[in-house]
Amino acid sequence: MARKVNPIQDRARRAALEKAAYLAIYERGYAGVTLADIAAHAGVSRGTLVYHFGSRAGLLAAVMRRFSRTIAVATRRAVRQAGSPDGKLRAYVDNQFYGLENTRRFYTVSLDFLAAATRDPALMAVQRAFLADSLAVDLELARLSGEAGAAGRARLLRALVEGLSVRFLADPDPDLGAYREDCLSGLRAVLGWEAEGRRS
Repeated sequence: MARKVNPIQDRARRAALEKAAYLAIYERGYAGVTLADIAAHAGVSRGTLVYHFGSRAGLLAAVMRRFSRTIAVATRRAVRQAGSPDGKLRAYVDNQFYGLENTRRFYTVSLDFLAAATRDPALMAVQRAFLADSLAVDLELARLSGEAGAAGRARLLRALVEGLSVRFLADPDPDLGAYREDCLSGLRAVLGWEAEGRRS
């Protein structure tokens, strides 16, 4: 008789395995990490990973779906809960640069994943889904300066964050507060608020 699977426990188990895989990717790199590395990090057998995800590619795609969606959802929630337009910008920035180690880890894994996705259509589909989730939040902010030109402003907002994230990773001693302030100033400039002095 087949073992009954508790869906809640199964989801929690998958989440824990995905977190362990994420940390292993950060430590070993996307191209270099193996199922054995991930299994050792998670304290499970390689067979457990195959049972839950089917393959290394399936596991790594699931990892990126989970963590990119987590960032997008947390950012969207923080932006919507902020009371003022400037508060929305600050909430957005705080979620793009969320603690030194978290920021370093997320952008390291994200860039590694993007490099792999340029050669793998299935991974690129995951990347495009992340960009679509991000665009929804970027557009919400871009529309703070009106509907006209919002799509272009949203692309600039995303480019600003991605550019600063690369600089952050290359910086031997990044000052998180300085990156947040640079990002905030850049967002205000993209929205045309610097010239107007709009901050409320």
